[in-house]
Amino acid sequence: MKIERDIDRIKKLSEEKEEENRSFRSFLKSSEIPAKKIDIIVQQLSQTISSQIDCQTCGNCCREILPVLKQNDIVNMAGTLDLSVKKFKKKYLVKAEVPDGYTFNTNPCPFLEGNICSVFVSRPDDCRSYPHLHKKKFVSRTISVINNCSVCPVVFNVYENLKNEIWAMGDFDEDY
Repeated sequence: MKIERDIDRIKKLSEEKEEENRSFRSFLKSSEIPAKKIDIIVQQLSQTISSQIDCQTCGNCCREILPVLKQNDIVNMAGTLDLSVKKFKKKYLVKAEVPDGYTFNTNPCPFLEGNICSVFVSRPDDCRSYPHLHKKKFVSRTISVINNCSVCPVVFNVYENLKNEIWAMGDFDEDY
């Protein structure tokens, strides 16, 4: 399994493969492959690929994505920084487009130092969960996956390997 780690190359390849990625998305949406089977393949690929990529050498997600913070995230981060929730919100946040959600008022993340999160232990749940490949119903989230291909080496490599694995399967074994 070839792993691409260079974020500049990943961005370029993602752009070049945009039509192919969208075609594969359409294929997945209309295929008879059970969603559960695709989830299993994605989760296996994610585990394998994640173990070979050090996110601390990249940090690109913190440069390009604004996570949604919920109240518990805000309380945790404010506490870590020894700020009141009110001061934390005023200094770092703006309302997000989701109910009761906030996001950072700057991009990249104000807590990114080099490629490392300076508040890692209290980072928002949205950041903890990224790139969200462990979640069920992968096929229903493929638009965001395609968008994240140019942001995250893990997502890019999982999607590329998923295409190879699914298209190589030919006849789809129901007992995966």
